[in-house]
Amino acid sequence: MPSFAVQAEDGSKQDASELAQMLESYESYQARFIQIVVNEGGSRVQESRGFLKAKRPGLFYWETREPYPQFIVSDGSSVEVYDPDLEQVTVHSLDERVQTTPALLLSGEVGNLNETYKVSGRSKGEHTQEFTLVPRNADSLFVSLRLTFFKGELQEMRMEDSLSQISVLSFDDIKLNQTIEDTAFTLDYPDEVDVIRDGA
Repeated sequence: MPSFAVQAEDGSKQDASELAQMLESYESYQARFIQIVVNEGGSRVQESRGFLKAKRPGLFYWETREPYPQFIVSDGSSVEVYDPDLEQVTVHSLDERVQTTPALLLSGEVGNLNETYKVSGRSKGEHTQEFTLVPRNADSLFVSLRLTFFKGELQEMRMEDSLSQISVLSFDDIKLNQTIEDTAFTLDYPDEVDVIRDGA
């Protein structure tokens, strides 16, 4: 029995290392996305579309266009969330909990994946690989995350939260390792917008 546990842990380390290598090869990642959220009963509760770009180390930009506009930007030390309809910007420090946001795997530190997640990987066909990440910290934003790669390109993220709600992000028009200026990771918003720092 103990030997099986050790074997499983070694497998997790191996899979985590393989996933980290794939993600670390992404100096930058840009894509359009469709995000579909399904509740525990299997009913679609939300669909949104937008665009994201990420650049190592730590730069991230997320823009949702439909059905409601929202912008999320990280400079590596903080995250700004801008909701134009609410005329509000919320600024969060990039603490451990925020760092476990799945999309930040594209721009953040991934060398220590095995410390943060139990990782299992499998191949589906010749060109498709799946990795499932289960957080080791019970306080995580999700209970499981599945990343699907086709020919080394991240095609889909599938996340399940503690309420058994599933969020599926499908990417297309993917651009890997193209030059993105750092200035692309800033938010422009009107002076009259309320700025709230860390929920205070």
